[in-house]
Amino acid sequence: MPTQVVTHSAEETIAFGRRLAAELFPPLIVLLRGNLGAGKTTLVKGIAEGFGAAQAEDVTSPTFTLVHEYRGPRITLYHIDLYRIDTPRQLETLGLEDLFAPNCILLIEWGEKFPRLQRHRSAEIALERVGENQRTIQVNLEPEST
Repeated sequence: MPTQVVTHSAEETIAFGRRLAAELFPPLIVLLRGNLGAGKTTLVKGIAEGFGAAQAEDVTSPTFTLVHEYRGPRITLYHIDLYRIDTPRQLETLGLEDLFAPNCILLIEWGEKFPRLQRHRSAEIALERVGENQRTIQVNLEPEST
């Protein structure tokens, strides 16, 4: 799996997410970094399809609900958006620790706001919008050393 890829459309970003799913093994926390509109949810659409957990059109941003659950045949994905979460106490009320199970992958947008999320086996995917439809996606599947 390349550590960096450039996509030129939402369809290419979704397709990359499908391929990336084959490289993700639970239990895992994936921190998704990128500004608003960078393509984080679009990438999750492909990852969910790759695991057979949801069709791309059924995956939406959890900005207001905060957590969406997608159950696949072998893996449960949790798509989490922490954009509106500002304090460690607010984070605790989400109960993310309870979601971290042997068959689960947590895909967390704006997770970099809370360094403690990196205590578990984690990976990072950074997305950058470099044009109207073009995105640079940087993948680091190696856990950070402490």
